[in-house]
Amino acid sequence: MLNYICINCKSSYPLESHQWKCDCGGLLSLEYEKEAVDFSETFLSRQHSLWKYIDALPFEKEDVWQEITLGEGDTPLIKISENVYAKAEYYMPTLSFKDRGAVLLIAMAKKLKANRVIADSSGNAGTAIAAYGARAGIQCDIFVPDSASNKKMKQIEAHGAVIHKVPGTRENTAKAAIAMVEKTNAFYASHIYNPIFREGTKTFVYEVFEQMNGKMPDAFIIPVGNGTLLMGAYIALRELMASGQIDKMPKILAVQAENCAPIEQAFAAGRNTVEPIDNAGTLAEGIAIAAPARGTEILQAIRESGGDIIGVTEESIIHARDALALKGIYVEITSAVNYAGYLRYIEKYPELKEQQVIFPLCGAGIKSD
Repeated sequence: MLNYICINCKSSYPLESHQWKCDCGGLLSLEYEKEAVDFSETFLSRQHSLWKYIDALPFEKEDVWQEITLGEGDTPLIKISENVYAKAEYYMPTLSFKDRGAVLLIAMAKKLKANRVIADSSGNAGTAIAAYGARAGIQCDIFVPDSASNKKMKQIEAHGAVIHKVPGTRENTAKAAIAMVEKTNAFYASHIYNPIFREGTKTFVYEVFEQMNGKMPDAFIIPVGNGTLLMGAYIALRELMASGQIDKMPKILAVQAENCAPIEQAFAAGRNTVEPIDNAGTLAEGIAIAAPARGTEILQAIRESGGDIIGVTEESIIHARDALALKGIYVEITSAVNYAGYLRYIEKYPELKEQQVIFPLCGAGIKSD
C-alpha cells in the first residue's frame, strides 16, 4: 500500500489526494513495502535502465512506467584519477540526473490519471518533467526563474510545456508554482516536495554498488541545493544497510557554492535546522537554493554518514570545469562544483587521496549558456 507519511506528525495520505505537504505543515515521505534488490539478477538483466531495480521502486513489474521510460539510468563510471571515479549522469535522455526522479514522478502522475502537472525548477528538473510529461500526454506548467539558462528554457518549450518565467529568487519561483497548485488542485510534480522523486534518484547508488561488484566507495561527493540526489543516495544506503548488503555507510561529503551555502553554514554552526540566507549570486544555478525546504533532513543524512559539507568559490568552480574539459568531460557549470569540492576535500582531509571517491557529473555542458 502506497502512502505519503508526514515526517513530523506521521499523518498518512493516499497518493490520490494529490497532497504535497501535511496539513500540519510537515513535509512528506513515502511508505510502501520494498524488497531487497537481488543484484545477481540485475547484473544479468537485459533491462539496461534504472527499472531493473523495480523490486525497490513503488511500481509493479508490469505497469505504466513501461509506456513512459526513455531508457534512463545505467550511466557509466569514468575514471578521473587513481581512486576517483565520476558517474556520467549527463548520459541521461534529457542530459541530467533529474531524469531518475522525473520518470517515476510522471509515471505515478499517469497512473493516478492526472491530466496536468505543475513544477518549479532552475532548469534541469523542469526539462525532465516536461520531457516525460510529453511522453505521457500530460499537460505541464513549468515555473522557472527568469534568470534560468536560455538553453534549458528552449529545451522545456521544445517538449510542449508552458513556461512561466518568475522574476527574482528561486524561492519566488516555488511560491508562484505552489499558488497555481493550490488554485487548480493539479498534481504538483515537485522534485523537492514529492518524495517519489527521491525513489528515482536513489538508483544512482544502486548502480554504483553493482558497478563496483557489490562494494561501496569510501565516500560520495554530492552537490546540494534542494538535496534531491543527496537524499536519494541516503535512502538507498539505508536500504542496503537494512538488507545486510552493506555493513557500513560511505561518507556523504556534500558541496555548496560559497555564495549560496545555507546548509553548509547550518552544519558548521552545529544547528539541526537551516535558516534562509541571501543568495549572493553564483554561476552554479542548479544549487542556488537560499532556503532549502528539506534542510533538516539533509543535515541528518550528512551527519549519520559521518560526512561533511563545504563551500567552494566561483573561481574554483570555473577552474574545475576547465580541468574536466581537458580530461574530455564537458559538464554544465553546476556539475563542476563536484570536482571543485573534491579538490578542496583532499586539502581538508589528505587521507582522502588514498580512498575511493565517487561523484556525479550531473548535467551536460551544452546546458549552460
